[in-house]
Amino acid sequence: MNAKEIIARRVAKELKDGDVINLGIGLPTMVANYIPEDIDVLFQSENGFVGLGPAPEIGHEDKDLVNAGGQPVTAVLGAAFFDSAVSFGIIRGGHVSATVLGALQVDEKGNLANWMVPGKMVPGMGGAMDLVVGAKKVIISMTHTAKGKSKILKKCTLPLTAAGQVNMIVTEMGVMEVTDAGIVLTEMNPEFSVEDIKKVTEAELIIADDLKKMEI
Repeated sequence: MNAKEIIARRVAKELKDGDVINLGIGLPTMVANYIPEDIDVLFQSENGFVGLGPAPEIGHEDKDLVNAGGQPVTAVLGAAFFDSAVSFGIIRGGHVSATVLGALQVDEKGNLANWMVPGKMVPGMGGAMDLVVGAKKVIISMTHTAKGKSKILKKCTLPLTAAGQVNMIVTEMGVMEVTDAGIVLTEMNPEFSVEDIKKVTEAELIIADDLKKMEI
């Protein structure tokens, strides 16, 4: 199981029956493939619909049915399509239970930087700036490091998408909750030790007294 699959599987376990969930571009879209059969969640895409299903089988893609990142998706029974005004009304109105986003950097204060790619032209932060303040919970799904460098920092160095909005971080190494006291490691992938995780985390990690095995 690769790192991205581990992350997506663990995030999927965080979702609850009846939730309205927004999945960001990239790794977060994989979460839809691992939803437990005993729960029913509704996925929302800011480009204008609710009711996203898993990725289509190869050869069965519909070029007119894509998510916010332009990737082919499926629609479940009861899906609804609408314009961007309604879509962002849902987001800004506080109707999204949780948003799952990728990140370039997260820091001890729950600050998020996920749009400015160094050395590359990017169009902007897109709907993320609305999602991080409109969703009831912000879950960051990302690999723990990038080219060996920590992405969980004492303080973000890239332009912020939002300040103090991150609630949870899920990487292939563990699950962390952002609290007033700092970042708390609550679950650990048994393939790593606490020291392994600390070594690649610039931020000061608080180890939960009841640290658990990461559920994947």
